[in-house]
Amino acid sequence: MSRFFSGQLANTPPVTKNLLIINVVMFLITMVSGRMFNINLSAILGLFYFQSPYFGPWQIVTHMFMHGGMMHIFFNMWALWMFGKTLESVWGSQRFLIYYLATGLGAAFFHTLVLYLQLGPEMAELKAAYSVDRINGQLLSEIMKPGNPFYELGRALRTPTVGASGAVYGVLLAFGMLFPNTPLFIIPIPFPIKAKWLVIGFGALELYLGISQSADNIAHFAHLGGMLFGFILIKYWNRFTQNFY
Repeated sequence: MSRFFSGQLANTPPVTKNLLIINVVMFLITMVSGRMFNINLSAILGLFYFQSPYFGPWQIVTHMFMHGGMMHIFFNMWALWMFGKTLESVWGSQRFLIYYLATGLGAAFFHTLVLYLQLGPEMAELKAAYSVDRINGQLLSEIMKPGNPFYELGRALRTPTVGASGAVYGVLLAFGMLFPNTPLFIIPIPFPIKAKWLVIGFGALELYLGISQSADNIAHFAHLGGMLFGFILIKYWNRFTQNFY
C-alpha cells in the first residue's frame, strides 16, 4: 500500500504534488502545535472578517493551507490530486499554479463580500450602540457575553475561515470545462456522471446551501467564489489562446 501511494505521488506533477505536501505538513503542524504547545494556528493563519480585531492581511493567503479536521483535508486533497494532476499536465505547472492561487484568492474575496453584505447593517448598529469606529478585542469580549443582542455577530467576527476548498472547487470547475463528457463515479451514486453535470450539480447545491444559510459551518459562498473566478479566468485565457480548451 505504501509503495502504491509513494508511486502515485512520484508520478504527480510538481505543483500539485507540492500543494499536497504543503497542506498536509501544515495540517500536521497545526495538530502538534495545538496538542503540545496549546497554540491555535487556525486563529493566526485562518481568514477572519476584515473588520474583526483578529484579521491580518497574511490570512488572505495562509487560510488556503489550513484545514479544520481530518475529513476536511482528506476530501480536499483527494479532489486536488484527482483533478489537479490532469489540469497541470494539460496546462503546464506555471499556469496551473496561477489558476489555483487565483481561484483561492477569488474564493476569499467572494466570501468576504458576502459577509460584508450580511454583517454590514448589524456592524453599523454595533458601532452606533457602543459609539466606536472599529471593533477591538475588549468590545468583542463584551458582546460575546450571553444575552448580548450582538452575540451572533461576535461569533462571526471570532470564527476564521480555513481550507483549500475554494481553490479545489475552482479546479473541479476547470476539469468540468476542459473535459465535460468525462464519466466520473461519485460514491454513493451507483452510475457514472459526466463531469459537466457534476460541476453544475455542485454549483447549484452550494448556491442553495449558501442562500438558505445552512448552519453546517461551511463557507458555501467561498466555494462558489472559487468556481466563479475560475470560470472568468478560463474565459479570459481562452480569448487570447487559440484552442485553450
